[in-house]
Amino acid sequence: MVDLAELNEQFRSTFGRTPKVAVRAPGRVNLIGEHTDYNEGFVLPAALDLATYVAAAPRRDRTIRVHSSIADSPVAFDLDDAAPKPRRDWSDYVRGVCTVLERPGRHLSGADLLIASDLPPGAGLSSSAALEVAAAYALLAIGEIRMDLNELALACQSAENEFVGARCGIMDQLVACHGEENCCLLIDCRNLDRQSVPLDPRFRLVICNTTVRHRIAAGEYNVRRQECEEGVRRLAKALPGIVALRDVTPEELDRHADMLTPLLYRRCRHVVTENERTLRAADALRAGNLDLIGDLMRESQASMRDDFETSCPEIDIMVGLNEAAGGAIGARMTGGGFGGSTISLVAFDAVDAFREEVAAGYRAATGLEAQIFACSAGPGVRAIG
Repeated sequence: MVDLAELNEQFRSTFGRTPKVAVRAPGRVNLIGEHTDYNEGFVLPAALDLATYVAAAPRRDRTIRVHSSIADSPVAFDLDDAAPKPRRDWSDYVRGVCTVLERPGRHLSGADLLIASDLPPGAGLSSSAALEVAAAYALLAIGEIRMDLNELALACQSAENEFVGARCGIMDQLVACHGEENCCLLIDCRNLDRQSVPLDPRFRLVICNTTVRHRIAAGEYNVRRQECEEGVRRLAKALPGIVALRDVTPEELDRHADMLTPLLYRRCRHVVTENERTLRAADALRAGNLDLIGDLMRESQASMRDDFETSCPEIDIMVGLNEAAGGAIGARMTGGGFGGSTISLVAFDAVDAFREEVAAGYRAATGLEAQIFACSAGPGVRAIG
């Protein structure tokens, strides 16, 4: 956890004054429902007790100065720049948010921003959305501008889609805004409705970061989205009225499989069946049916590996180690894929042994050191000072 007093002291050391506000926005882990959000489907994430923090103070001019404790070089840019261009680094998440927030005629204040985080980058825990949401919330706070949290989430998604160039869905930003302690959120990504789904208090969310992120990740994510959209275009000829894979049942998909290439069929099958698994998993959590949750997580992992092809050897090894370790209920990849992390539900009294066994097994199999976090579900974005 980032210490607030240390964050404020670092801000004073960096900028020579005291911040007006400090903001915390969480990362997230997705229990199930992968690559369904941009298909207007269902997801079941939880906000984490790992987060990104932004301390901020307004400036008299229209300059944004950003320092990060996890980046070498500070960045500055002018809010009045008529044609802002991405730098292709971490600061694009902040500049993209500024660009989108000002579009409806809002007038942001210039600001000094200091960023700190205990979220591991590249682990599939949505450090990017946490940064976007924390920065946006801080900028709105120092400008005394009010914004609905759904609107804030959508603005941050637009920043990542349009300025950063990653065509992500709405899940990450929405759970960063609306996370709840000790709960997952069942989110309908079409209308943004959400339901609280309590987590079993006897278990913890254990995240195993493989510490690998394959180069194809960003490009292949966008390719997967394009493949899903192409599947919808083809299926719409037989299923008029559908606008996303959310609208297609498994039976309809099988009935019209001849309209798709084998590759597109597999991509669509993952999304269509993953939506069903997500709804069933939410019901299973409410009913305390842990065996079913484990089965659904395994089915999800197999679908991501075989149909959506977003797994990788390190993830497959880590999932196998998670499944073999004592005290775990299911295991699957979490996040966009091609590396990153796995998620398991692990009994409280088995967490320490689980971590030791998995870390040793992963080291023996890959020569790599895993990062393993035992987490709780936490709140969404908020001012902390």
